[in-house]
Amino acid sequence: MAEMIRSATFEGMADKNGIPTAEYKKMYENLAKNQVKTIITGFMFISDSGRAMHPGQAGLDHPDKIAAFKEITDAVHQHGSKIIAQLAHTGRQTTNTGFEIVGVSGRKSSYFNERPRGLATEEIYDMIVRFANCALYAKEAGFDGIQLHAAHGYLIHQFLLDSLNNRTDERFLELIIKEIREKTGDFPIWIKISGAVDIEKYNENKLIRLVKLLNKLKIDLIEVSYGSMDYALNIFRGGIPLHAVLHYNPIYRNKSILYKLFVLPFIRAKIKPFTPMYNMKLARIVKENTDIPVAVVGGFRLGCEIHNCDMDYVSLCRPFICEPDFLLKLKKDRNYQSKCTNCNLCAIMVDTDQSLKCYGGNGI
Repeated sequence: MAEMIRSATFEGMADKNGIPTAEYKKMYENLAKNQVKTIITGFMFISDSGRAMHPGQAGLDHPDKIAAFKEITDAVHQHGSKIIAQLAHTGRQTTNTGFEIVGVSGRKSSYFNERPRGLATEEIYDMIVRFANCALYAKEAGFDGIQLHAAHGYLIHQFLLDSLNNRTDERFLELIIKEIREKTGDFPIWIKISGAVDIEKYNENKLIRLVKLLNKLKIDLIEVSYGSMDYALNIFRGGIPLHAVLHYNPIYRNKSILYKLFVLPFIRAKIKPFTPMYNMKLARIVKENTDIPVAVVGGFRLGCEIHNCDMDYVSLCRPFICEPDFLLKLKKDRNYQSKCTNCNLCAIMVDTDQSLKCYGGNGI
C-alpha cells in the first residue's frame, strides 16, 4: 500500500493575526492520535499581501509566531507523527483582505475579478526572502519540513504559467528554493504542483521541464495536483452546492440576477465531474521523469485504490475531514470505502467564518 499523507487542507482556525487557536491544535493532534503519520498543514501566508480571502488563515510570517506553532508540532510529535508547514502567497487570487492585491502581472483572475498590480523586481526579491524566512521559522517551530504551494494558481504557480507571466525574472521558484537552502540547510523542501490547468492548453513537455527543474533543485517530495482557483471546483471535484455558493460565497452572493442566470451556467459547464484517482495520469508522467518521491492527490476513496496505487504516497484531504480515523479503518479492512460523499460543502464553507468541518452532504 502506498503510504498515506494528509494533504494540505484549509482550517479557518487561526485568529486575525494568523496565530493558531486551540481548535487548530486539537484538529492536528487528533489526526496524529489516529495514526496519520504525515500531515501537511493548510496554506500559511508568508506576508500580509499574500493572505487568502478566507477568514481564519494561519500565517508563519513573523518570528513572534514560532512559539504558538511549536505547541502544534510538539502535540503532533508526541503521537509519533510528522507535520509539514505549507507556505504560500496568494498573488492575484484573493480579495477583501484590506491589503493591496499583487501578482506576477496585471492580469485578472476570472474568479476573483480583481486587477492585481504587477510586482516590481525588487518586490519579487523581497518575496523570495520572505519565503525563506518563513521556512526558517517553520524549522525553529519544530516542523519536519515545508511544502511550497506552487499549484492552484497561487503566486509561485503564476510564475510558471505562460498565460500570466509576461516578464523575464521567471526564476522565482528556483531562487526561493536556493534561498531556503541557504537559510535552513538540509531542512526538507516539498512542493505541490498542478500538472495541468484549465486556463492553458495542456502541454506534457512543459510539465516534464518543470519536473527536470525540480530534479536539479533536489526537492524532497513532489505532490501532484491539478488546476487553479479560476475554476476551483476542478481542483477538488464532486458536488456543486450552488445554493451554498450563492448564499455564503463572498464573491457570488452579491452578484446580479442576470449574472446568476447567464454567467453561472457557463461556469458550471466547465466543471469536471468527480472520477476516482483523477490526477493519476499526471502523477505517472511526473514519476516517469524523476527519482524524487511522488505523492498524488485527488479522488482516492477506496482502500483498494490506495493499496494498489503505484505512487510513493497517496494524499487525501476530504476523507480525513469526514473521518479522522480513516487510516485506522483501512488497516482493519483494506476494501473500506470513505464515507465522504464529495458534496464539497466543507470547501464552500471555508469562505465563511466557519472553521473546517464535515457537513455530511446534508445541507447547511
